[in-house]
Amino acid sequence: MSWLRLLALTLTTGFLLSLAGCNTIEGMGKDIQKAGEKIEDAAD
Repeated sequence: MSWLRLLALTLTTGFLLSLAGCNTIEGMGKDIQKAGEKIEDAAD
């Protein structure tokens, strides 16, 4: 298996697991927003 195919498979799997963890697209949006806020706080 080429490294590019392995990378694509890994990224796809990670994305699907993150969707399953959030349960909904709205939940994923909230998680991303919280992550962004933490990054902004760390930058201040």
